[in-house]
Amino acid sequence: MVTEPEDMEQLVYFTRRTLGDKGKVMAWVYRKECPKCKKGVMGKPLKPNGTPKIRADEYECPECNYNVQKKEYEETLELEATYVCPHCKKDGEASVPFKRKKIEGVDTIRLTCTHCKGNIDVTKKMKEK
Repeated sequence: MVTEPEDMEQLVYFTRRTLGDKGKVMAWVYRKECPKCKKGVMGKPLKPNGTPKIRADEYECPECNYNVQKKEYEETLELEATYVCPHCKKDGEASVPFKRKKIEGVDTIRLTCTHCKGNIDVTKKMKEK
């Protein structure tokens, strides 16, 4: 059972896409708590003016300043999604590791429909196979 986010501040990643004529997907990844202090929630490091660094290569705990490299941190996260399958047109939910793979030359997260076992691909923004 996936839980829809209430606030974008809780998330590392969010997307809402249409798939073909009839399908659509809404996917998100929640931020995790700090593995060191268990008090703060990991996020991008903040600039001196208080805004997060957009292209940061690491995630940081605001409480204890613990740093983790972006690739290492993102591999521990889970992507949750609700979708309408473009193959069978049925609603469904899925949860998969937040790990992109190259499929037909494009970075993709692949979900599998629980009804028809068809593939539902969430590609990087503006990329097509």
